[in-house]
Amino acid sequence: MIVHFEELQLKDRYKIMSRSIVPRPIAWIVTEGEGINIAPFSYFTGLSSEPPTLIVSIGHKKDGSPKDTLINILATKKCTICSVTPQQLKQMHQSAETLEYGQSEAEKFGILTKRIEKEYPPIVADSPTALFCSLYQRVDLKGSKTIPLILKIEKAYLDDSLTGEGYDIDFTPVGRVGKEYCICDKKIEP
Repeated sequence: MIVHFEELQLKDRYKIMSRSIVPRPIAWIVTEGEGINIAPFSYFTGLSSEPPTLIVSIGHKKDGSPKDTLINILATKKCTICSVTPQQLKQMHQSAETLEYGQSEAEKFGILTKRIEKEYPPIVADSPTALFCSLYQRVDLKGSKTIPLILKIEKAYLDDSLTGEGYDIDFTPVGRVGKEYCICDKKIEP
């Protein structure tokens, strides 16, 4: 079967994409505005190692207003992207709840943070990795309800207890397949 995307409703396009582009990594994006904002995103991926960049696509709230993450990144030009582990899954899922601007997910859901780089938002305290990013470029997609942002990775945090020789990081990441989560814990040799 060949499916023409221009003939599909948005929800059907999303279903095909979210089941074909798998697993999508999940990360918390931490930003600062009127308080600390922590939001999970699965529509992001690495873009290039030179310059070191990734892209995240940020939608809007149900009422059509911009998400706090978008407001804060466009205002401050900074964010911190934290990896998510299976132990953090419940809090990560809770933090997807839409809150009023300025209401902190860290406070509401008991997500501990720690500031390790003063010019960037804090990291989620028990995340094994974090990427300190600056806004590199906003991408305007005609007709899109999402705003893709290209973020430049300026620095990285790696938990020393999980980092081996040559920056080899060993932890179990969480991903997304469709609307479900997956735990990426099985490694297969070619």
